[in-house]
Amino acid sequence: MEIAILFPVVLLVITAIVQYGLWFHARSLALAAAQQGVTAARLYNADPAAGPERAQAFIEDHGSDTLTDVTATAISPGAEQVGVLVAGRALSVLPGIPGPTVTQSAAGPIERFTTAGAP
Repeated sequence: MEIAILFPVVLLVITAIVQYGLWFHARSLALAAAQQGVTAARLYNADPAAGPERAQAFIEDHGSDTLTDVTATAISPGAEQVGVLVAGRALSVLPGIPGPTVTQSAAGPIERFTTAGAP
């Protein structure tokens, strides 16, 4: 009798742990894609669209089966800064139910030439 009561609780806990692992992996993948996008967008004289394109390419190469419905957009966190925002959904353990949303961003300064003593 105790097993009949305890088994659904154990199954629910295991499912929650697996879902958390999928969400955490998708979150790490989105952050890595955003960082790759910022690396491409902050280069000297880089095209502003290079960041989101590089982030999308990273997701397609490394995790298109883990992170779904991905959008990568360029953001402007401040003057002389460039950023990339990656959003999507993690896989869901339960069929028919969408996975949790994942949103990660990265930012960095735009590379530029300066002279000694200049701001």
